[in-house]
Amino acid sequence: MVAKIREFLDKVTSFFSGGDQIPWSDSDIVVNCEREVAEAEKGSSDELKNECRTRLSWALVHSRRPEDVQRGIAMLEASLSGTGSTPELMREQLYLLAVGYFRSGDYPRSRQLAEHCLEIQPNWSQAMNLKKAVEDRITKDGAIGIGIAATAAALVAGGLAAALSGRR
Repeated sequence: MVAKIREFLDKVTSFFSGGDQIPWSDSDIVVNCEREVAEAEKGSSDELKNECRTRLSWALVHSRRPEDVQRGIAMLEASLSGTGSTPELMREQLYLLAVGYFRSGDYPRSRQLAEHCLEIQPNWSQAMNLKKAVEDRITKDGAIGIGIAATAAALVAGGLAAALSGRR
């Protein structure tokens, strides 16, 4: 019985906290990655430049700061519109873009990109976990929206009932 109660409480806590397993980055990681990119731009190979930019993109889309997430999205979109990416790099960039959209609250776009990643590599656990986190968040937001609408309707009905009973 205690185990069932604990499981229920864990689910409720996960529901209200978001419950996703996507990591966060902090500002120190972003600064270090920016430094790496700046150093790589000074004559390193294209491969090293791409690796450094990918790490910076990862740090940005995993940031808690919305402006960092938006910057990461912009970097990734620009990179994907360019040519010359390997299939592995393209897949990684699509995944990071999906994380960025997830962090920014654009869940339909995030789900679309996660599904595209799974078309490229069907058993990719990171993309599967992201898709599940997106679907859970969409479900959660829908349930909260229904709850708010039901509460509002109940308040309006209660107000009307009180107003009508006061007139009699």
